[in-house]
Amino acid sequence: MADSQHSSSDETFGFSREETSQESNLGFSEDEETLIIRMFNLVGERWSLIAGRIPGRTAEEIEKYWNTRYSTSE
Repeated sequence: MADSQHSSSDETFGFSREETSQESNLGFSEDEETLIIRMFNLVGERWSLIAGRIPGRTAEEIEKYWNTRYSTSE
């Protein structure tokens, strides 16, 4: 249901939405996803700082979410 809303905003950041089944297992809301993307663009991989802006989330959850969704092999 919310996935159709994500695709246009994700294209803005150049990310693919191919891993939707894995993403849904992490249980992040659209607002949390948007905040994580914005915070990552501002502070990088400072997961504890990002998690501090999202009540009830740990740095480990944020990092796992990010690595599952947006990690690229270098």
